[in-house]
Amino acid sequence: MITVHYLDNSRAHRILWLLEELGLDYQVKVYHRTKEYRAPEELKAIHPLGKSPVIEDGGRIIAESGAIMEYLIETYGGESLRPPEGTDARLRYRYWMHYAEGSAMPLLVMKLIFARIPGQVPFFIRPVAKMISGGVASKLIDPQLADHLSLWIAEVGEDGWFAGSNFSAADIAMSFPVEAGMTRIDKGQDTTVLRGWMERIRARPAYQRALTRGGEYGYSTS
Repeated sequence: MITVHYLDNSRAHRILWLLEELGLDYQVKVYHRTKEYRAPEELKAIHPLGKSPVIEDGGRIIAESGAIMEYLIETYGGESLRPPEGTDARLRYRYWMHYAEGSAMPLLVMKLIFARIPGQVPFFIRPVAKMISGGVASKLIDPQLADHLSLWIAEVGEDGWFAGSNFSAADIAMSFPVEAGMTRIDKGQDTTVLRGWMERIRARPAYQRALTRGGEYGYSTS
């Protein structure tokens, strides 16, 4: 039995969703964030970094969203969730599977951190902290996020999905960056294409079952 160590309102939702798409049996251990919005210390008993998602399977401990997804697809016959090898769609698939955590998430995490800085300092210096963090976000982070948003729109607008003309695990991998991004990026662009894509992924029965199993995931309504 696969065990998913699941942190609420996190990237771990994608792992439950993938497991549901694969039709696998699994159990979920839910962890709740601290008042500082961090993962609780008990997750360090599972993996030294204390992050989620982490899965246990057959005595193996596997961390990192991309590595978990790759492991599950290769171990449990998920070929239907990736384009055929040797095709352009497969190259796109590989790109987006790596891009989700390697390029998109660092910027989105930076955006979240700088937004939270004013609330983490003494009240009498909060105006200064707000000015500094806001300046960094508007000058350095937001322009890059706008470029990423344009890329998402162009890619999905090409044929409806992130890796070819069919749904794939690349869409699962990109779900969290896009859903979180739609709450953090000053859009200023026509996001109709992405909104349509989000409607399609959320309509999938496996996505809905993952919400039932995992519980709170606020980005599902962004």
